[in-house]
Amino acid sequence: MADSKHMQSTFVPRGVERLVAGMATSDGAGVSLTRLLTQDLQHRLDPFLMLDAFGSDDPDDYIAGFPDHPHRGFETVTYMIAGRMLHRDSAGNKGLLENGDVQWMTAAKGVIHSEIPQQEDGVMEGSQLWLNLPAKDKMAAPWYRDFKHEALPRYTDTGGAEVIVIAGESKGTQGAVSRDATQVRYLDVHLPAGTSFEQDLPPEHNAFVVLYRGSAMVGDKPVPRGQMAILATSPGRSGVRITAAPSASEPTRALIIAGRPLKEPIVQYGPFVMNTKEEIYQALADFRDGRLGE
Repeated sequence: MADSKHMQSTFVPRGVERLVAGMATSDGAGVSLTRLLTQDLQHRLDPFLMLDAFGSDDPDDYIAGFPDHPHRGFETVTYMIAGRMLHRDSAGNKGLLENGDVQWMTAAKGVIHSEIPQQEDGVMEGSQLWLNLPAKDKMAAPWYRDFKHEALPRYTDTGGAEVIVIAGESKGTQGAVSRDATQVRYLDVHLPAGTSFEQDLPPEHNAFVVLYRGSAMVGDKPVPRGQMAILATSPGRSGVRITAAPSASEPTRALIIAGRPLKEPIVQYGPFVMNTKEEIYQALADFRDGRLGE
């Protein structure tokens, strides 16, 4: 029998269950965006509630921004790929997001905030992810932090991929944020043409990949730029493999996002995500009476 110390585990990547092109919509005061993770996917991709991608060099698509609006019961992760966005909230936080910066906001019991572009022309590009909170944390105190691009943990693997670790852990590099309940992993992977990147993922975690530059294969399936590939959960398949097209004229860039499902009821009404209708009614009353952002 072979010595177990000399046995190597075999990496068997997950397949792609389906591709999602997203739904063109607008939010805030008329910001044009693509909603990749819609409400009908919340249980399939638990603990993730929503993912919006925005990107335009037309100021009419983004200039009005997102004036004051409330949140309760979840976290938002805003990744600013290009452009400048100013955040202010009812807890007294203020931060300017610029190229490559990340904002992580835990709304929890309630925050009222605004997100307003700080430019009149040029490209505005990025994404915002909504991450659910467990029932025990939905009425906790809010939390907020900005992470500058140059301060985000990163590494370059042996195959040449540069990996920015926004949350969770990747190959020994701990990300900027960690969460015990959801064990969220959020990676931005930059791949030179023809190279591959592999990431182990717990088999029970829900996961997806969003390709936002170049072209690539996820597992054995080609994924078009701008689409979300939902990874299948299959016994014996441990992670994800992304391979950049050999003829790509620019580095392929992809987001890998994964997390442990909470398996709790999800009741959403606009910017409020709780576990029961009664909690939603309370959120509406608190907002109406000016108590939500206290």
